[in-house]
Amino acid sequence: MDVSRDADENYLVVRRLFEAVEVQRRAFALVAEGFGLTPPQARSILRLHEPTPMRALADHLSCDASNVTGIADRLRVRGLVESSSGDDRRIKLLALTSKGRRLRAAIQRQLAEQTPTMTRLSPAERQQLVTLLEKLTGS
Repeated sequence: MDVSRDADENYLVVRRLFEAVEVQRRAFALVAEGFGLTPPQARSILRLHEPTPMRALADHLSCDASNVTGIADRLRVRGLVESSSGDDRRIKLLALTSKGRRLRAAIQRQLAEQTPTMTRLSPAERQQLVTLLEKLTGS
């Protein structure tokens, strides 16, 4: 058994995954920019399927809660989100407005039609990728 060759092949998988993520990240940034959003703002809009605590959104974005305050403020000014108190008044919940829900649908549509995953893979390849990603993520 050639351990060196196995390590090289394993690293190639990791390297290609990172490259694929970067391609997708750049495509996502372009979609967000087309809607006048930063990537964290667009990710927030996509994440808000239901009223969500700001702390949970910060965890999803891998950022400090104070950053989410700034993101939420900018989205609120645009009429895309509203905030309310949860059962525990110390917890602020964010929810999309009807305008925010329409924007989320538009972002999802554009991502589904224009990202490299959609344009470079056949439907069968996309389904195979979903199966592999579910296996990797435990979804």
